Amino acid sequence: MARLLIDPIRRHGLRTALNLSVLLLFLVHASGYQTLEFIERMEHLAYDARLLFTIPRTEDPRIVIVDIDEKSLGEEGRWPWARNKLARLMDLLFDHYQVAVVGFDVVFAEPDESSGLQVLDALARHQLRGAGGFSAELAKLKHQLDYDTLFANSLKGRRVILGYYFNLPLEGEPVASGQLPKPVFPAGYFNRRIVFPEQAVGYGANLPELQSAALGAGHFNPYVDEDGVVRRVPMLYEYGGAYYESLSLAVARAAMHAPSVEAVFGEDTLADTNYAGLEWLRIGGQDIPVDDRIRTLVPYRGPKGSFPYVSASDVLHGRVPVDRLRDTIVLVGTSAPGLLDLRSAPVQNVFPGVEIHANLVAGILDGTIRQQPAYIVGAELVLLLITGLLLTAAYPALSPLWSAVLTGGVTSVIVGLNLYVWQSASVVLPLAGTLLLILTLLLLNMFYGFLVESRGKRQLAGLFGQYVPPELVEEMSHDPDSYTLDADSRELTVLFSDVRGFTTVAERLDPKELSQLMNEFLTPLTQVIHHHRGTIDKYMGDAIMAFWGAPLSDPDHVRHALESALEMVATLKGMQERFQARGWPEIRIGVGINTGVMSVGNMGSEFRMAYTVLGDSVNLGSRLEGLTRQYAVDIIVSESTRAALPEYLYRELDRVRVKGKDRPVAIYEPVGLAAAVGKTKRDELGLYREALKRYRAQEWDMAELQFLNLQRMSDHPVYRIYAQRIAHFRKQPPGPAWDGVITFKTK
Repeated sequence: MARLLIDPIRRHGLRTALNLSVLLLFLVHASGYQTLEFIERMEHLAYDARLLFTIPRTEDPRIVIVDIDEKSLGEEGRWPWARNKLARLMDLLFDHYQVAVVGFDVVFAEPDESSGLQVLDALARHQLRGAGGFSAELAKLKHQLDYDTLFANSLKGRRVILGYYFNLPLEGEPVASGQLPKPVFPAGYFNRRIVFPEQAVGYGANLPELQSAALGAGHFNPYVDEDGVVRRVPMLYEYGGAYYESLSLAVARAAMHAPSVEAVFGEDTLADTNYAGLEWLRIGGQDIPVDDRIRTLVPYRGPKGSFPYVSASDVLHGRVPVDRLRDTIVLVGTSAPGLLDLRSAPVQNVFPGVEIHANLVAGILDGTIRQQPAYIVGAELVLLLITGLLLTAAYPALSPLWSAVLTGGVTSVIVGLNLYVWQSASVVLPLAGTLLLILTLLLLNMFYGFLVESRGKRQLAGLFGQYVPPELVEEMSHDPDSYTLDADSRELTVLFSDVRGFTTVAERLDPKELSQLMNEFLTPLTQVIHHHRGTIDKYMGDAIMAFWGAPLSDPDHVRHALESALEMVATLKGMQERFQARGWPEIRIGVGINTGVMSVGNMGSEFRMAYTVLGDSVNLGSRLEGLTRQYAVDIIVSESTRAALPEYLYRELDRVRVKGKDRPVAIYEPVGLAAAVGKTKRDELGLYREALKRYRAQEWDMAELQFLNLQRMSDHPVYRIYAQRIAHFRKQPPGPAWDGVITFKTK
């Protein structure tokens, strides 16, 4: 209680120090010295929200996508097509449909041998060398069978831009194949200017014959953010010291008849400044804003279909009205899932890569690309500093009600200013960091009294003694100020266990026997958890919920949780003989374990509080325990738990989408320490992994054969489950878009 009598000035001083510490953390993130992944992800979501709120959602008829879709593959055959067919496509587009520019979101890296010309040449040189008539006829037909030359001839003199890709440093061995186009900036062009483009270590480009015939080429590498979403595209890649343009930039240049690209630096446009960073790329009088890595934000118009799509097969067969394509910019690409050019975009989870280029071309032509220059960092720092200092000074003097009013007002001003700059100046000013700072300071000040006053050695033992073993309470009591009941977010491991068929067990026993049974098996299982430094969260009838890593920090919380689960199962099996001797039914438990970021602390109501964990990771742990019944196994762990303990060997049970979660997760059954698992079991698991691969690829025959072989090797129930699924999917195929995930609608 002494804490409640602390001088208010002293308490405000501590509160101010805490607030300033939070502000400093956000300033460090905004400056780039130490990036906080959570804030970065929230920033991506804030950007997506503003984009979705302001996109026009209209169709742009100037750019048409000639789509190598499922219809085209069905009519013309699988990709890649013979290049005489592509030559005919070029002739039709330019001569019949009179398009302005054609860009390929495709690379032609290998010679086309589909005509059989190489085989005929070999016959003429060897087996049919003396057959003069054969050689003469072959000479007449040769120009018709050289498909690469036919395609190259169809490109000459036309505004055709080919596509290619760069290899990045972390994408395996660097490979350089094909011929790169002429760089837009030669090696050494920027000299000592502030330029940090994406670096390439290799490339996959087009055949020299094709590249020489085309007007130009551009890379189609996107930039994928940490969450897997494409929001930006590098306008330039550096390779061998030279700088190469993107496909969208090359196509826009061709459409604008712009012979070159001009680099515009900050010092060229801002008077009295020493900032020498690259700000824009200029083509044909149009400025393209770029960031410090020479990347451009994609100006999405809307979801798929913001540009007209026509099937490539319809073009080849003349089924498209001429007016629909005349004078348009054509991008040849694919939306077929099997050709693997689908991306995740802010406007749609599955988005054709070719339409990303279309959005960029349209944005370049219209000058509608938003800018996020390097000096925006300074603007965010100033905004964070003003907001943080204002709230730090105001919160201690305000009641909770007025604190909420101030928070709402400041938030409204910040959001309104941000949207104004977004719309009027097309500038992307960071938003999530400032909003998270406001929320963090509000929560910190609201719970300040509780967080400070809920500590003490005696109170600590009273509060935590019912959750953790006495030896841990004693360890914590040596430094009580280091432990608190206030809510915290940290990585923990949670365990749920439950008795299989407990209702049936309960029906067979009278209340007294049932109570004795509960005590008999819950007590040793609790002892196992305590032995491995676990915290008992609660008992829920026959179920146990426990977690590791709080209140006492435990760097080995994942290992201790898994060891507890294995020992719990073994302990219960050792008790069965004693249960049978007393006439009790066999008891089996299922255990679910998950590791992840959770909120841990004292939570509840004014009538009752409990030290517990909450969050999505906790819910997943509970769902995993429920899945042990579905897969008839004792223990299921999540992929995060598995990743934290690589020294154990696991059997991947499935990929599932549990109730309450949209994102699928992989689930595993621990087999044992890898060093202790014998060769026979390793071979079995290897065959099982191959069977899973066949199953997810919908290769039902091979998968079924392998699962039958596995059933001969072991009676593990999951092998029968997959055999039954395969029989079901033969009758009701899941479709080509199936991701191999099983969805559970119930807990």
